[in-house]
Amino acid sequence: MRYSIGLSLGVALSMAIATGAVSAEEKGYVQTRSLSMGLAAKLALEAAMDCTGKGYQVAVAVVDRTGNLLALVRNPLAGHHTIEVSQRKAYTAATYQTPTSALRESQHLRFTPNVILLGGGLPIRVGGQFYGAVAVSGAPARKVAGDEDEACARTGIEKIRETLEFAD
Repeated sequence: MRYSIGLSLGVALSMAIATGAVSAEEKGYVQTRSLSMGLAAKLALEAAMDCTGKGYQVAVAVVDRTGNLLALVRNPLAGHHTIEVSQRKAYTAATYQTPTSALRESQHLRFTPNVILLGGGLPIRVGGQFYGAVAVSGAPARKVAGDEDEACARTGIEKIRETLEFAD
């Protein structure tokens, strides 16, 4: 009797998994999307080129959804500090899944390791998927610190948006 109940439960579970009726928690894994190395590099370069076209020397960092670096480009004339600042902005935008400009007043985050409360970092969210973040450092402020950095980062995302939207 026990054997047939166990067998019946096993068959029912197998059928539920095969038909997709089981949630991610029941499957034991979740699926996520990541930017490819090439697309991360293209995003960084497009954002940097947008800033270069405006006369700014910047560094651009692209990170995955956990804040690990995927790509970094730096104009040879950009200050050395722009490397670390762009990485920290990207890390902050990815781990909080929020533009860093929206976190500017979050004083409770001020002493959080690797977090920086300057504008210029944007989460990469396209087609309902979260991929990570991109951040720019080195452009002068137009109205507030980081606004021009953020504009270049946004341009970079727009340049790869179609590729991500039509990914299967």
